[in-house]
Amino acid sequence: MTHVWVGRARTMLVLGRVSNLPTVWSNGLAGWWLGGGGPPERLPLLLGGLTCLYLGGMFLNDAFDAEFDRRHRRERPIPSGAISERAVWRWGIGWLAAGLGLLFGCGAAAGGFGVLLVGSIVLYDAVHKLVTFAPVLMGLCRFWVYPLAAGAAEGVTGHAVWCGLALACYVTGLSFLARRERLAGPIPLWPATLLAAPVVLALLMNAGLQRESALWLSLVLGLWVLRCLRATFWSPQPNLPLTVSGLLAGIVLVDWLAVGPEASRALSLVFLGLFAGAWLAQRLVPAT
Repeated sequence: MTHVWVGRARTMLVLGRVSNLPTVWSNGLAGWWLGGGGPPERLPLLLGGLTCLYLGGMFLNDAFDAEFDRRHRRERPIPSGAISERAVWRWGIGWLAAGLGLLFGCGAAAGGFGVLLVGSIVLYDAVHKLVTFAPVLMGLCRFWVYPLAAGAAEGVTGHAVWCGLALACYVTGLSFLARRERLAGPIPLWPATLLAAPVVLALLMNAGLQRESALWLSLVLGLWVLRCLRATFWSPQPNLPLTVSGLLAGIVLVDWLAVGPEASRALSLVFLGLFAGAWLAQRLVPAT
């Protein structure tokens, strides 16, 4: 009996790709901070809502991809028989509904942006195997989190929007690379240029004493990105999955850079903890 429950729990973790959840929480914290913070009782609702929307999106991703996975990825939960396709649809829709309920508890602004995020999630899940620009839709999903979280705080700011766009560029770049995991042929380097967007924005937006902090955090993010890219582009045995999983964990560093020049030491430690959590969790549950 214990073995059965462990297997079911493992299936749910794999379907939800839960190793990426620390990056969702860091997105929410960054957007919340850039929105000026707010009533502390809203923060658990915000992070809980984002968690549910992420899980819903991941479950529906497998539901939409069921036929593809039966042909090409038989190890995934649905084709392997670990869970039925119908159950995955139900779980996915249920997660999205629960997430929206929590976000509307943070106010009309957060709920409204939550609706936009859900629309982007469902659109991505439905078409990502059909259109070449699907990584842009993935970037859009991450973009909405910043104004959503800011709306749950004091309000949407220009800083939140610009940092959200930089995050979207980073996620779009890594998503273009991730699409090459199961395609033959050379891996293009041009998507890596999008990974520099957060650094460029940080250097443009921060001046005076804040610039020094932005420079140090930009160096941290830049070195991590180069470390990840090295596994694919400058290694005798290219390992694109290692590059992609590392860049996914690096989303937390993008969020830290967005708020870093003004972040307290405690908040910086939270971002470091989330980064370590994402990186370590990938050893237990695949990030893609």
